[in-house]
Amino acid sequence: MVGTLLQESVREIPETKINDWPATRSVDFQQTIPRRLVHRAAVSEVFVTDLNILGEGQFEVGAQWPRRHGFFGPRAPSSHDPMLYVETCRQAGLLIAHRAYGIPLGHSFLSDHKTYAVDEAGLATVGRPVDVVLRVSAHELQYRGKSVSGGRLDFECFRDGHRIGKGAERWRSVSPAVYRRVRGDHFAATPFQARVLPTVAPARVGRERAEDVLVAATTTPGSWSLQFDPDHAVLFDHAVDHVPGMVLIEGARQVALLAIGDPRALPVSAEFEFVSYVEFDAECLLVVEEVDVAADGTRVVRVTVRQNGVVAAVGTLGMRLS
Repeated sequence: MVGTLLQESVREIPETKINDWPATRSVDFQQTIPRRLVHRAAVSEVFVTDLNILGEGQFEVGAQWPRRHGFFGPRAPSSHDPMLYVETCRQAGLLIAHRAYGIPLGHSFLSDHKTYAVDEAGLATVGRPVDVVLRVSAHELQYRGKSVSGGRLDFECFRDGHRIGKGAERWRSVSPAVYRRVRGDHFAATPFQARVLPTVAPARVGRERAEDVLVAATTTPGSWSLQFDPDHAVLFDHAVDHVPGMVLIEGARQVALLAIGDPRALPVSAEFEFVSYVEFDAECLLVVEEVDVAADGTRVVRVTVRQNGVVAAVGTLGMRLS
């Protein structure tokens, strides 16, 4: 059920300390892992630094968050962007898939379901890079022959030994031949095929640069058109033939900001279900279905992603007001 994660605060779960884990070497933060392992073209966009395999389906991943990032924040003077945590989990999942389960680098990955929740205090900026450790467990593994081809990863994020976040992702991988068949005529698509509409003013969605704005107004109340700079150095760091999931999540975050009227609100939790590919050659609409208020004052915003009259994704975001 969409939104279940939003009902459970990070603080309400009994805290686990890193020193309660099985003895192992400490993760290293000295350098990032090879960029190809997290499907990034630019070294500067790699946040993951190390991988420990603790046991069957149990891992810890080191990562470093920069003091500032050109796209991922900080979104408020004292807080890192929660999407930086989401991207870190994405990279950690790819690293585990390739290094622990031997999935070839040429395979394509599909995310079916993604959730996260992060403690706002754990996002505090401190005037220097922040080292974090993800504890990751694998469940419901799927196989193609004897090889792993998918499953679910559960994440816990630790900073200075204390848990500050959690999350989960259901994922699949497919070979290049299968992916080519699945994508058909869209296999060679590029973001430059998308039509361009004038976006909303950057300040309305907590941004300073026009190229970081992903939404344009439509004539339908509560509905916005997904827009993007096809040459964006972060969103399109490498070649893709469909709209990436992180672009959809960021677009949903921006329409949630518009819906609640607070450009500095933080998306401290979210749950997304991805149903189908979002293509570049047709308009994609982000529709705010409802806005509720949680007991702690968090605004809970449900966003539906529609293309060609069909639901392509559904997301629910918990927005902490500034």
